[in-house]
Amino acid sequence: MTDIDEDEVAHGWDAIDAACNTIYPTQEPKHYGTIISYRLGGNDPLQGISAYKRMDPAPHWHYVTYGFTELYSKESDDAEISGYGFELTLRLRCEPDAEDPPMWVINFLQNLARYVFKTGNIFRDGDWLAANGPIAVEEDTRLTYVAFTADPELPTQQTPNGEFEFLQVIGLTEDEAYAARLWRTLDLLEVLRPHMPLYITDLARDSLLGQPGVQDSIERGRKESGSSTGYVYTDELDWRQEKRLLGKPTTIVTLGALQVQEATTLLPLRLPFGRDLRLLSNNKNVVFAPGENALRTEDDVLYVTLDDATVDEIASLLQPRRGEYPLKSFKGLRIDVRPTEVKDPKGNVVQTIG
Repeated sequence: MTDIDEDEVAHGWDAIDAACNTIYPTQEPKHYGTIISYRLGGNDPLQGISAYKRMDPAPHWHYVTYGFTELYSKESDDAEISGYGFELTLRLRCEPDAEDPPMWVINFLQNLARYVFKTGNIFRDGDWLAANGPIAVEEDTRLTYVAFTADPELPTQQTPNGEFEFLQVIGLTEDEAYAARLWRTLDLLEVLRPHMPLYITDLARDSLLGQPGVQDSIERGRKESGSSTGYVYTDELDWRQEKRLLGKPTTIVTLGALQVQEATTLLPLRLPFGRDLRLLSNNKNVVFAPGENALRTEDDVLYVTLDDATVDEIASLLQPRRGEYPLKSFKGLRIDVRPTEVKDPKGNVVQTIG
């Protein structure tokens, strides 16, 4: 995270090298350094990425970054953590006779670094991220998401600059990522691990959800522990209160059809386990919480507490198609669904849902 000075002691760099040497004691890695420092106007935040060739449990390249942590002198005020607190790794399946690691991984890891350096947002064990397309742009692959978990062979390191861990980037298919979102990423990865040794990313693979026992394990896990996902982002969310001549007003929550399936799936995986579910938009938010049926508002936020019967009714009643859905178990609440227009990058409507 700093410019190289020949007089500086490379505590962080040496710690990364030492960790890798425990796995590859006799191998000289392929190393790709950054020519122009990020601080001097260069485009690459990381100072380097190494790649090690590995033949077991399947032939693959093991990439390791240098630069999310403080490689040389201590700069941050947090004495306990080195830099952002992690370096990234990625294991990519390859042919046994492959001589050079694919460069797209180098670019992909640098792109992840640009996101971290520009936003200050960090990755944590159990996070996942949409790649907005194939993780390898020029390859024919179904992997369009990535998950992050502790590298199974590189433990947390203690250095004079603070502690850091190695987070491994793992390619996922869309349905695997959705399963992770509806359950827990780390639990899903554990279920997939027998079919993905060392969490090696294989661009040629299909979804692992069809493997024997995987879906049963996921369903059983959801029933036992619910979901760790506490929010749904949507551009189509509104709420209002409609007065009635007799009785209390009706509160109407309007939701786009595209988000209905996710919201109705997550509600019974959150509230019965004592956890909130938040619907978030740029203008208004809705927070569903467990409890006796009740409503209250605060600024642009509608707080809705629901008992188990109402949660079950919403999950079974709501459909991803246009309509009004009054609730029998909660007389003062109605949920309206309106169609969602899916647009291409030019703003043209390519699909209407609902």
